[in-house]
Amino acid sequence: MVILFADLRGFTSLSEARLPYDVVFVLNRYFEAVGQAVESNNGHIDKFIGDGMMALFGISDDPVRAANDALVTARAIAERIDRLNRDLEHDLPYPLRVAIGIHAGTVILGEMGYGRARSFTAIGDPVNTTSRLEQIAKDNEVELVVSREVEALAGIDLGRHPLQFVPVRGRRAALEVRLIRSAAALAASPVV
Repeated sequence: MVILFADLRGFTSLSEARLPYDVVFVLNRYFEAVGQAVESNNGHIDKFIGDGMMALFGISDDPVRAANDALVTARAIAERIDRLNRDLEHDLPYPLRVAIGIHAGTVILGEMGYGRARSFTAIGDPVNTTSRLEQIAKDNEVELVVSREVEALAGIDLGRHPLQFVPVRGRRAALEVRLIRSAAALAASPVV
């Protein structure tokens, strides 16, 4: 399974200075942009969390395609956020920025929750790690952090982007990741 987390950067400070209706309007436009990017690239929107989103790739596809789809989705998210910023440039004090983490691994899939709050989701170490990678993107002022597992699965070379060993909270060993300043810098369609 390939997991993608995306989160708006600095949205809390933006929302403090806006009316609640304006915050909801911007969030819904953001959710539309990232949701369309996920769905148009064979992904499954797992959930929206505050101003973040979790998506799954490879539920019914092979891992190679899932990794490529997730990378294409990251690029599409960046492009859609750029478009959204142009559309909202007169309504926002500064452009929206996104942080994205992508990782792969074995997860547990199923219906979880209680009552009407049950939903199909994934749990496991790869999900937690992906969430941490999205935070590492924020901490390093880059738009995208991709684990080497995803790079290897996709069969592409991201060697022009810095490779770092990053400590990930909850894991003993550091994780090899690529720090990608702009997700739009990814090839238009990674080749397997």
